[in-house]
Amino acid sequence: MDFFVQRSPLRGLHAKVAAGERLSEAEALRLLESRDLNALGALADCARRRKTGDRASYIVNRYVNYSNYCVLSCQFCAFARKKRDGDGFELTVEEVVDKAREALALGITELHIVGGLHPSLPFEYYTGMLKALKALDARLQLKCFTAIEVRHLAWLAKLPVAETLAELKRAGLDSLTGGGAEIFNPEVRDRIARGKETAEEYLEVHRAWHRLGGRSTCTMLFGHVESLADRVDHLARLRALQDETRGFSGFIPLPYQPENNEIPVRTPPSGFDALRTIAVSRLFLDNFDHITAYWVGLGMKLAQVALSYGADDLHGTIVEEHIFRMAGAADRQFQPEAGLIKAIREAGLTPVQRDTFYAPIKVWDGADSPASPNPAHSPILEANLATG
Repeated sequence: MDFFVQRSPLRGLHAKVAAGERLSEAEALRLLESRDLNALGALADCARRRKTGDRASYIVNRYVNYSNYCVLSCQFCAFARKKRDGDGFELTVEEVVDKAREALALGITELHIVGGLHPSLPFEYYTGMLKALKALDARLQLKCFTAIEVRHLAWLAKLPVAETLAELKRAGLDSLTGGGAEIFNPEVRDRIARGKETAEEYLEVHRAWHRLGGRSTCTMLFGHVESLADRVDHLARLRALQDETRGFSGFIPLPYQPENNEIPVRTPPSGFDALRTIAVSRLFLDNFDHITAYWVGLGMKLAQVALSYGADDLHGTIVEEHIFRMAGAADRQFQPEAGLIKAIREAGLTPVQRDTFYAPIKVWDGADSPASPNPAHSPILEANLATG
């Protein structure tokens, strides 16, 4: 780290980062504004190694979107459809269970389930889905629902948010997803997601879940119409809630995808922007153990580089991702476990298969290695294609 930092305008922060001291919002903004990506990466890598050493993780999971029908019309969203649209879909509980059964046979440990705010599905659909999935295999970890979905379910159930979450937990919910945070600045939020929950409402859902003993992840959608100061404000609010509850297991910065939506942004975030955002997230979120480089949004090659810029996790096998695909990331649907392991090893780190809560399942620290299937002939991909 010394080579880059001592020759950088950021050298004044070297000692503070090395000592593990908390950065201020002003310092975080200074880091985001810096053009010295090498020094920034060196600082972030120092902070990452303090947290996770020479390890980086991934999860063997499958995404399931139960429906894309939604009562909202967020300007940035290319996923949502109305009932009148010809390409909307909704799955029965039996269809969701079938997808889970296929994926379990191939070794997944987590189902990641989100959808739109469906105009007519009853609350019992959601609790019934969770119960049916747990009946299929009680060991399957269910990471489901965004904060706005939880608020929608509370409206359906006619219960306060905390009681709704308690009902979902009893039905089998293991973790909340972090989706829907977008950017917390209310003016920006109104421009990209008018009608969605406020920042305070998003945070309150996660606070209520943490108070029940639950864990969740959180996100930030960056690279659209927000300012760098807006990003720092967003991170500061997440850090404050983590100080309060310690309930976040990881943070996932999501690069904005510019296609098929109503926000006038010509190009997606650059690689430079993605790496500096991940690096500053690692440096500023000192009370978070894990920062994920979401390969679906970044592409695997850039996600791999991000492992040297503060990230310590590549997320998962995914299998069936609709939200980013419909926003333009059409070629990023599936990554075999062997590909994730290879990417981590090539970055000079030890691969670790993790569970939903980032706890290690297997450490690939020796000569042993899983089979390296051809992605074009992977059984998990074939199962996905067979079921649509």
